[in-house]
Amino acid sequence: MRSRSSIGVFVLLLLQLSGLMPGMTDGRCIVFNFGDSNSDTGNFIAAYGLYLGPPSGRRFFHHPTGRWSDGRLYIDFIAEKLKISYLSPYMESSGSNFTSGVNLAVAGAAVSSNKTGAIPLGLDTQVNQFLHFKNRTRDLAAGAGAAATISEGEFTHDAVYSIDAGQNDVALAFLAGNLTLPEINLQLAAAAARIGDAVRALHATGGARKFWVYNTGPIGCLPQTLALRQKPGDELDAAGCLAAYNAAARQFNAELAAVCRRLAADLDDAVVVCVDMYGIKYDMFLNHGRYGFDRPLMACCGHGGPPYNYANLKTCGQPTATACPEGERHVSWDGVHYTEDANAIVAEKVLSGHFSTPRVKLTALCK
Repeated sequence: MRSRSSIGVFVLLLLQLSGLMPGMTDGRCIVFNFGDSNSDTGNFIAAYGLYLGPPSGRRFFHHPTGRWSDGRLYIDFIAEKLKISYLSPYMESSGSNFTSGVNLAVAGAAVSSNKTGAIPLGLDTQVNQFLHFKNRTRDLAAGAGAAATISEGEFTHDAVYSIDAGQNDVALAFLAGNLTLPEINLQLAAAAARIGDAVRALHATGGARKFWVYNTGPIGCLPQTLALRQKPGDELDAAGCLAAYNAAARQFNAELAAVCRRLAADLDDAVVVCVDMYGIKYDMFLNHGRYGFDRPLMACCGHGGPPYNYANLKTCGQPTATACPEGERHVSWDGVHYTEDANAIVAEKVLSGHFSTPRVKLTALCK
């Protein structure tokens, strides 16, 4: 019997041969991205009319861009590798370029827009926004003399639909009150199932056929989690991270892996690739010296100094916070989000294909 991994590669080959996935000379890569602050290139700032000021964006861009980092996000490095423009945020009204796709990810978003504590722009709403974008693009193309930003066929033939959601669902499950571990796991299983619902909706209504789904990272390693949630006697794992939070993240990821397997079995005309973001990010904390990071659990920009440099209401961008000297290598930028150095490593490993199930490279989906 053929393994599920082999089936995924087999479907990929069939799609290429059938013309659903054109060859390298026939098509171009288009990415529609959904998620939270890990890949938000400016939607939160645009949606709420806020300003994410210095020192964010001090590297590469040399000015604030609405990204929650000192520079590029991992999705920016991926765009560079795919030779496409950086993905413009869906909600930015000025200067947007949607020829290579759209970024619908929003900082603070959970899988569901009804999740208590999350902003009302969850993955379900982002899917609806994408459907609006697609319908609006079709309407414009039908107008006299109008040129479509993305053609009807490209939404199916060339587009990759990437989803990076779940981190806020794990965090909010712990903040929901005195939930037992089984109750937290039930919430996380429901969140994973809703990611599956989003994929099915994009497939059925949006015509999507190529899905790139990330699991969630080790939230127990974030300086914010360690500084604000750690209690005396809490177990720390081998990397010094909160074991309970990382166990919850792994439980969510196990549920999501099962969802991906079901999707791959049910959507026989699609490719569904699940990427182990947890494994990629956790290795930077556990084996930080290998990447040139000295204090992986300490935020570059924050307040309080070692061990975590994170204090509530004294976060990066506030007058009471300071940023580490440029040139220092940190995993965490502000206690929640990753630095450009870390994001570059994340992107390289994502693109390697070694963390993908089935073992497919993202560049192959763009051919």
